[in-house]
Amino acid sequence: MPRPRPAAGARPAAPPYWRSLLPALALLALLTRLPSFRHPLWNPDEGYLAVQARMLADGGVLYDTVVDRKPPLLPWLYETAFALFGDESLLPLRLAAVAAQLLTAALLASIARRRWGDAAGRTAGAVYLLISIGLNPEDAQAATFEVFILPFTVAAVWCADRGRWCGAGVAVAAAFLTKQTGGAALVPVLWLLWQNAPARSALFRTAFGFCLPVLYAALLTGPHRFLFWTVTGSGTYASFTGSELHVLIRGLANTLILAFACAGIVPPVLRALRVARTAAIDLWLWLITAAGAVILGFHFFGHYYLQLMPPIALLATGALQLVSARRAAGAVVTSACTCAVFLAWGLLAPRPELAHVQKVAKAVKVRTGNQDRVLVWGIHPEAYWLADRAPASRYLTAGLLTNYSGGRNGPQVGEKYAMAGTWAVFRSEMAAGPPVLIVDDSRGKPFAPERVPTLRRMLAGGYEELATVDGAVLYVRSPSASPG
Repeated sequence: MPRPRPAAGARPAAPPYWRSLLPALALLALLTRLPSFRHPLWNPDEGYLAVQARMLADGGVLYDTVVDRKPPLLPWLYETAFALFGDESLLPLRLAAVAAQLLTAALLASIARRRWGDAAGRTAGAVYLLISIGLNPEDAQAATFEVFILPFTVAAVWCADRGRWCGAGVAVAAAFLTKQTGGAALVPVLWLLWQNAPARSALFRTAFGFCLPVLYAALLTGPHRFLFWTVTGSGTYASFTGSELHVLIRGLANTLILAFACAGIVPPVLRALRVARTAAIDLWLWLITAAGAVILGFHFFGHYYLQLMPPIALLATGALQLVSARRAAGAVVTSACTCAVFLAWGLLAPRPELAHVQKVAKAVKVRTGNQDRVLVWGIHPEAYWLADRAPASRYLTAGLLTNYSGGRNGPQVGEKYAMAGTWAVFRSEMAAGPPVLIVDDSRGKPFAPERVPTLRRMLAGGYEELATVDGAVLYVRSPSASPG
């Protein structure tokens, strides 16, 4: 693909360009994310983060009494938003997600403008925002990890494209500290470094920029705990043994959804690939490493695919420089039409799982007091947040205790497949402070109590069934149960 560079000594960009482009991109970012404001929650990841933020605000310690297999940046962001605006709504996080998408689009526009000119900058920003919601709304509209990875990954390439190596390293670190797969942006950064500044000083600045924030985060949370919860403790999560067909079908479905969203821009990209096979190697490397991040862990959830969208948008913008203005306009119009389909999907489609967890949360709230601790045995941690009740365990779902994380439906689910050490901690938590109410929200899934001996014994020895709410079974402490 053509990649003209501005002549040496050329004047910087005229301010009116950004004064006209940024408001347009902001409006488009807000429009494409209108569905995100429709529901209080879009998926369990938002619920998990919201509950973590409340626990941290109440004195919890990250990677100790508040745990997840994720880096710390987003829990800290949720905690900060709750501290500033209250913890009853995710509206501030929804607005932050709009800002993240706007920043991503603006950085892509800047990269494209530097490479191909003013019109290409406008195209890149618009195309990105149009395809950015091209997934199931629960994946594209949620204010979770991948949405906040994107501005950092694009900033890393933006810095590397301009030889700002320390900034590129810091941006990759911020992406990694949002979610581990954000570190994939290091590959295009290193390629650009090798192409443009192979001196050792540039490599040192990149490494310094990356290592300093990561080491600081590790020191804040405890190096051993940080390493375990972000890297070494996720071995079982990264295997799909026994669930191969299940996850591959999910991967195929999400790939087809994304392909539909990109229907207008894939043909020119493929055409450009045939014409100029060696052009924009950094962008192809970026796309390939982003695809590797999608594949890593073998779960293929829709939100994983968000990392593909920035390099796709830039590759499409470069490809559109090789076609006629009429074809380029047609590609953008097609993208706008597919965007409208996903916008309607997000605005109109029912959310049955949200309705279910709202019913469960309401039942929990009316049957417990403000200071009571409860245990929701399921995959919907948002029940704690909606019910405004503290969890009885640091393990907010059955995932870490049974290896059900990632939606497995195969045989490797149960106590013996749990994350190392979790059951010993869980038993001590239950002995020290037995929950007032236990909600069995397994609903026939592989982690049902009859398949989890410790939980089954705990229910049989100290709890009695109270009610069933939309398939979830509620248990209360038996009057004869011994105190914890």
